[in-house]
Amino acid sequence: ELINRSGSLFRNKLKWSQFLRFGINTNPRRGFKHHHQPSRMLWRAIRGMLKHKSSRGKAALDHLKVFDGIPYPYDHKKRMVVPEALKVLRLKANSKHCVLGDIAQLGGWTRKHIIENLEEQRKVKSLKFHELKQKKAAARAKAMNDKTVAKFNTELAKYGF
Repeated sequence: ELINRSGSLFRNKLKWSQFLRFGINTNPRRGFKHHHQPSRMLWRAIRGMLKHKSSRGKAALDHLKVFDGIPYPYDHKKRMVVPEALKVLRLKANSKHCVLGDIAQLGGWTRKHIIENLEEQRKVKSLKFHELKQKKAAARAKAMNDKTVAKFNTELAKYGF
């Protein structure tokens, strides 16, 4: 929901409302699926970039996982930055841009405040974990430099530890 998109919020909202009008005349229930969650909007955009009707494209799309927020197993993983996707490299400084979460909210997504609350809780928990990790690392470094264990460290170094 924090994915940047070029163009002003107003322009993107117009494009989204135009997309919402697409349907099938004979039976609208069979027609287009208009996903309102930012994760599914991204999923659909990526699907448009793949040959999703071939077996290879279908397999690639099955491997793709998209979420709103950062759910349990992934909140403990180290996050990576894709340099090619950075805003400063992809969007001009003077051009207008907006966030996918705002477009989704204007398009009918009602869970934005829930995701924001969960993200705040996750960040607090993550900060607490990081402080504890730093404290443990400092204590370990202090213990390794202690004179009483120097003899053991030299003995262990002989055996490759």
